[in-house]
Formats: sequence, structure tokens, C-alpha cells
Amino acid sequence: MSDFSRRDFLRTAGTAAGFGLLGSRAMSLSLDRDADFELQSGDLPRPKAIEYLKPSKPVRAIVCGFGNRGSYYASMSSELKDEWEIVGVAEPVDYKRNRAVERYNIPSRSTFVTWEHIFERPKFADVVIISTPDNLHYGPAMAALEKGYDLLLEKPIAQSWKQCEDILRLATKKGAIVGVCHVLRYAPIFVQIHEVIRSGMIGDVVSVQHIEPIYYLHFAHSYVRGPWHETKKSNPSLLAKSCHDLDILRWYVGAPCERVTSFGSLKFFRKEYAPEGAPDFCLRGCPVEDSCIYHAGNVYVHKKLWGTSHIITEDRSDAGILKALETQDYGRCVFRNDNDVVDHQIVAMQFQGDVTATFSMEAMTSYAGRRTRVMGTKGDIVADEQFIYVYDFQSQKGIRWDVNQHASDLGGHGGGDTRLVRDLIQAVSRRDPGLLTSNLTASMESHLIGFRAEESRHKGGQVMTTRMPKLT
Repeated sequence: MSDFSRRDFLRTAGTAAGFGLLGSRAMSLSLDRDADFELQSGDLPRPKAIEYLKPSKPVRAIVCGFGNRGSYYASMSSELKDEWEIVGVAEPVDYKRNRAVERYNIPSRSTFVTWEHIFERPKFADVVIISTPDNLHYGPAMAALEKGYDLLLEKPIAQSWKQCEDILRLATKKGAIVGVCHVLRYAPIFVQIHEVIRSGMIGDVVSVQHIEPIYYLHFAHSYVRGPWHETKKSNPSLLAKSCHDLDILRWYVGAPCERVTSFGSLKFFRKEYAPEGAPDFCLRGCPVEDSCIYHAGNVYVHKKLWGTSHIITEDRSDAGILKALETQDYGRCVFRNDNDVVDHQIVAMQFQGDVTATFSMEAMTSYAGRRTRVMGTKGDIVADEQFIYVYDFQSQKGIRWDVNQHASDLGGHGGGDTRLVRDLIQAVSRRDPGLLTSNLTASMESHLIGFRAEESRHKGGQVMTTRMPKLT
């Protein structure tokens, strides 16, 4: 038994995972109450794990897009030996494609520059990993399904609801296993929150509040300069970044979403905020180079504030990166770009059974890491990406749960990436899509919520219905 009070918890919850003073202050100011709760030692109900059966032969995969995500999923073959084998690659960037060929000993007949050429060959693997840019999900997904492949499909599924429907219908027709990369469903911290809700420990869910603080440099890198900066070439940022969050909200509530409304805009990363005299590219004589927190040379090279793997150059030296920044999008001024995706958005949802949920996607934060509050009829949950606090109203006591004490291998979305691939291997080898919590059917509704929310935002917050149509 501990003397740790609820007020103490709320004051420290925001910093528990190292998110800094702003996160702690935001959590304490918004959640502090007059009543104190005694924090007790204890455990939470354990999620039921699937029974892992080693496949009789490795599941063979072709990587379609050997960027950050594709190369990461491929790399799991080193720890999942005899279960996951990379046998082909399609990648237009020469040095990335060559890296895959060397690493996985891929023969020339199974090496392709673009995705279309994969399907000119007879089927030679079990799974195609679709880790291409968002606007190139639909084409290879449909071609792979038509050829008889199963899929590991990076989120979002596609760029429109119609495209998502097409993929689901064809997958159903072909009897394909499709795992959507909603990796949070596999991360131990989110799995545990779901299990607490499912167990009835806090009674019936009444409401959920959830925030994704993206972190200002992450947003500038990926959604102002990066491949997700323009809706037509990618998706709205709500889907490109946060369909994960809409998905786990639907998963937590466990009931259909009926209505949604949304507000948001591109507030900051616009031309009117550009410093006077700032050029289109940072390395072309910016007058505020020393003071601008977004100056590309400082962010990627001089101060090394963010990684450089997305910057396309075979020369990975500092000089090579700086040379590439002179002409590539990652070297552009964040205020003089053609980005149009929103940097802040709120979504309000009403689920069946009078359950409400709110989600806030925020670029302008000094911290990252999702935070969740679930209010139930018997208790509540407050969680970040390390700790879960579960409180019981009747006993006025709570349990503190630390993911680091209950799980290992927490890299890659809190351990979700590896566990997704492991479950995909099981689903494919055993021909059972139910072994994936993020199979295609389960992932469709969160995409519908996202598309409808974006429609609502464009219509000034008009309430939109989100009832799922019959798709198969």
C-alpha cells in the first residue's frame, strides 16, 4: 500500500514517459480533483494471448516500397527466423533497392524498380508488404489481391472510402488475409487498456478523451516538408497520422460510431508566418538561419534534431545531406511550401449506447506520446504510453501499471510493429484472419470515421453520420 495520492499521480502522469513540464501541467490542470485516491499495488487483468504455432515453412514476403516502414517490417526476418522471409523487392530509389537485395540476397528476377512489374511474374510469395506512399496503396493492393497474394497493408488503407471498399470486396472475393498496420492494437500498453475496459473493471464506458501530441519538429518534418504534406498526394493528416487513434477509440468503445463532427485548420505553417526575406529553400541564404528553429541545415545536420533517413541521397555524410537539402523538399522553408494538411484538429464522436469520445491531433507540442482518459460507470483510466492508472470509485483506490515491468521488446510503436508481424505470420500460415485484431474488416470503420470527420471539417463542423454500409 502506498501513500501516493491521486493528486500526486495527476501531477506526475504527464512526465512519466519523459514528455516534459508542459505535458505534466496539462494533465494536472485538466484532471485534478478534490478527492484523493489511495494508490495500491496490484495487477490488471491479463489480455488473452493467441497460441503461437510455428509455421511449417516461412511466410515469404515481397516488399513493395523499401522506405522506413518497408525496410523495418523486412528487418524482422532476423528475429523471426524460419518464420518470415523476404524474397522480393520493388523500390525506385537505386541505393535503397540495392540495400534490400544485398541484405536479403534477393535474386535479380525478383528485384523491381516499380510495383507494376512484380505482378508480371507468376505468384512467387505469400504476402506483399504495401509500404509505398499513400497515393500508391490502392494500385499495388488491388493487383496483389487479384494475383492471389495476402497483404500487410500500411495505413491508411487508401485515399478514399471508395478505394477502401474496392480493396475489401476484392480481398473478400479472393479469401485473402489482409493485415492493416494499425500497430497500436498490438502494443502492450494499448492492449492492456483495452483489456481493462473489456473486463468490466471500470464498468460500462461512458466517455473517452484522447490526444495525440505529434511534437512540433515531427510535424514539420513529416507533414510540412515530408511525403504527407499535401492531401492530393497523400491523405488528410487526420488519416495519414491519426487513423491509428480513431481506430483504437473504436476498439476501446466496442460499439459502432453513429455521428461525428470535426474542426481544424492549417494555422501556423503558412506563408504569412515566414520571416522577412526568407527564401524558398533554407540553404539559399536565409537571414534568420541562426534563430529559426526550423532551419533545415540546423535540424538535420548542424544540431541533428531529427533523423535524415527520408532524405534521398546515396552520400549519407553531413556534406551529402546538406547538398540534398539545397533542392529537396526537406530543405524547403516550412512557411514557403505547398503543404495544405491541418496542423490541429479535433473530432467529436457519438457511439452506439450513448458513449461519446473526443480526439485531438496537435502539431504544436513540445512533447509526444498519446494520452488517454476513459470514464466508466464504476471507475476510470488515465494513461500515457508508459503508465496506466485505474481507479475504482467504490473503494477509492487505484492501481498503477508500468508497461516496462510487464513487457519487453517495446521498440517500434511501443512493441506493436513486431507483434503485428508475428500475428500476421500466424494468420497467414493458419488461414485465420481472426488472429489479427487489425484485419481489413476491423479497420474499415475507423477509416470511415476519418473520411466523414474530414468532410465535416470542410463543412464547418456539420454533423455527419458514420453508419457502416454493408460491404460484402
